[in-house]
Amino acid sequence: MTQTVLLLRCPDRPGIVAAVGQTIAALGGNIIHADQHTDRVHDLFLQRVEATFPDGADIEAAMRPVAAAYDMTWEIHRPGPSPRIAVLCSKQGHCLADLLSRVDLGELDADIQFVASNHDDHEALVARHGVDFHLLPVAPDDPSRQSADMHALVRDADVDLVVLARYMRILPEAFIADFPNRIINIHHSFLPAFVGAKPYHQAYERGVKLIGATAHYATGELDQGPIIHQDVTPVSHRHEVTDLIRLGTDLEKSVLARAVRLHLEHRVLAYGNRTVVFD
Repeated sequence: MTQTVLLLRCPDRPGIVAAVGQTIAALGGNIIHADQHTDRVHDLFLQRVEATFPDGADIEAAMRPVAAAYDMTWEIHRPGPSPRIAVLCSKQGHCLADLLSRVDLGELDADIQFVASNHDDHEALVARHGVDFHLLPVAPDDPSRQSADMHALVRDADVDLVVLARYMRILPEAFIADFPNRIINIHHSFLPAFVGAKPYHQAYERGVKLIGATAHYATGELDQGPIIHQDVTPVSHRHEVTDLIRLGTDLEKSVLARAVRLHLEHRVLAYGNRTVVFD
């Protein structure tokens, strides 16, 4: 028996759950776990199903008439090699170090193909983990060349996911278009508040009582992509900017790691500029 994940999305109407369940049963499959959500505003039904199937079961053929009948978009994810990941970073290495450690410890089922950066600060760290490091500096007279080289490097590596671990360069739209909902960024703020540079300084000036971090899919609009995971921690008037940065970096690591795990386990369904996360 092979355990498989199905992700389904279609206009909401009666009979969807029954049709999917009957199709799985007819193949000799067994549903291990199922979760679903109906977005009434968008009249949309979304479902994640984990099921085991006999070896050789033709799931695609069985699902085609169901998908056609319900105008359904669906994905199938079978067990296989660990997903291939590219990690991009700049000068700050806390998220990078955390991801490398979690992969080494088996907390994240992923194969980091390489780390690429516009700075060489973390080359030794990456080497200690046995991962390839690529330095792509930005030439002051031609900054767009670096973006094109980074795009080519990632594209040619045939990775399943790109993780921006505090990579402080704006990706060109062509890069993002090649990896729809497959680029995860960590933003050091609780979006949509305090977008852009120095959010902890902005938070300090506003006297906030909570700071946060946001992991989201990258889109052509900076820091506006579908949100996967967020978290916050309380702060007070006694905290200075350095304290906010210290607390915030801890949040960034955990928020990014959880978002990556949710994506790798096929628990995120993105639609419009929203996500449903089946955790």
